[in-house]
Amino acid sequence: MFWRSFTLYSAVTPAKQGASGVSYTMQPFIDRFYKNREADRKSAMVRHMSYFNTNVAMFPFIMGITASMEKENSQKADFNAESINAIKTSLIGPLAGIGDSVFWGVLRVIAAGIGVSLAQANNFLAPIIFLILFNLPVQFVRWQGAKLGYTLGASYISDLYESGMINVLTKGATIVGLAMVGAMTSNMVSLQLKWNMVLDGKTIMKSQEMLNQIFVGLIPLSITLICFWLLKKKNMSINILIFSIIGLGIVLSLLGIA
Repeated sequence: MFWRSFTLYSAVTPAKQGASGVSYTMQPFIDRFYKNREADRKSAMVRHMSYFNTNVAMFPFIMGITASMEKENSQKADFNAESINAIKTSLIGPLAGIGDSVFWGVLRVIAAGIGVSLAQANNFLAPIIFLILFNLPVQFVRWQGAKLGYTLGASYISDLYESGMINVLTKGATIVGLAMVGAMTSNMVSLQLKWNMVLDGKTIMKSQEMLNQIFVGLIPLSITLICFWLLKKKNMSINILIFSIIGLGIVLSLLGIA
């Protein structure tokens, strides 16, 4: 799992980001836990093809916890398989924030600062020192995180399930996941109306400002919900949907609407 986790973003898609890397990373666990149960293996592979995007250093920790939940699911007939994705999705946002801040925001800057100082002194080891200072802590966290995640999962998930707290945790994780999706929609989906109501050469109403007074982000939210409806209810291909959005953007731009 540790070595496979390096492939997280080897095949990224706009809709699922690193999902294929997650499924590939989980494959050894799936094959081990669901021996001679082809239907369960297929369900697990499909389950791990859901959207996934987090910091690469924190990724093995999440996979360790996920693997321990897959083990529980393989051993208990009444285990709620939906809780696996709920817990996994709830972790990617907070751990991405921690990983990005610590490793990209702090460690990389410190390592680069030392490397640049050595390079200015004409030290040919500068790039090597930079790579060592940055990668050693990252790989240590990845390796220990994988073991810690699996150990914690194996120790506590069974107790949570028996006490009934797993349902509370799953519901909370689902809420966190939905909140993360809402935040992503607000930050990543953008459409600003340029069309305004003009009378006698004077702008009497700015459409975007009026919509913001009614509901900030109304158009991006509407676009997101329409795309979700087309994907889930009409089974539209993700590729067709992407090209449709691009085409709509071009048309609205040419018409001066947005």
